[in-house]
Amino acid sequence: MNVLLLRLSGPMQSWGVQSRFSVRETGLEPSKSGVVGLLAAALGRPRDADISDLADLRMAVRVDAEGVLRYDYHTAKDVLKAGGGIKETEPSRRYYLADACFLVGLAGDDLALLEQLQAALHDPVWPLSLGRKAFVPGESVWLADGLRPDVALRPMLETYRWLGSVAKKPPERVRVVVEDPEGPEVRPDQPLSFAERRFAPRRVMTTFVSPSSFQEPASSKEAPCTSPA
Repeated sequence: MNVLLLRLSGPMQSWGVQSRFSVRETGLEPSKSGVVGLLAAALGRPRDADISDLADLRMAVRVDAEGVLRYDYHTAKDVLKAGGGIKETEPSRRYYLADACFLVGLAGDDLALLEQLQAALHDPVWPLSLGRKAFVPGESVWLADGLRPDVALRPMLETYRWLGSVAKKPPERVRVVVEDPEGPEVRPDQPLSFAERRFAPRRVMTTFVSPSSFQEPASSKEAPCTSPA
């Protein structure tokens, strides 16, 4: 098994999977559909492109900084009513995570695909965003040492260096959400088609790890941004 690591860190992130109507929620960590969408943007794949190879990757998320749940208000004009007609304005409450930081791991047997993704994250075709187009990464999504051949997904997340703020100490324990067919929790964020907005359920398992098992930070040169030049 091979693993690709990503850093999703920024002032604002939103990873909603069940939002409808005037309230738009966010998950407490990145959704698989959101991460696959980010990878597709890096590769320059249009909305109607096949994403099965990306969706087949097994995903895990380590929550290095939980973030703070916030919301703001938006107003849409000329909204269709369920009973017919058009409503002139419709306010909505949209939730997001402030100052969150995640280590995302993607595992698969196809090393060539992960190498292609690693190169695309370093030099993306389209700008990358954290759940909404307006929510740009605060740090590079690409990690210089993010491509790890012949390793297991969960041990990689349990040992990789902490990505939180250098001004803060890691918490006593860090949450890890791993895609697992035997996991007790079901999430409706396995993407099938972005053009048709079709998704399937997947199972995950949540565990906790101690930062004492993390590697010491290593000095490495990383990309200054995640947007194309």
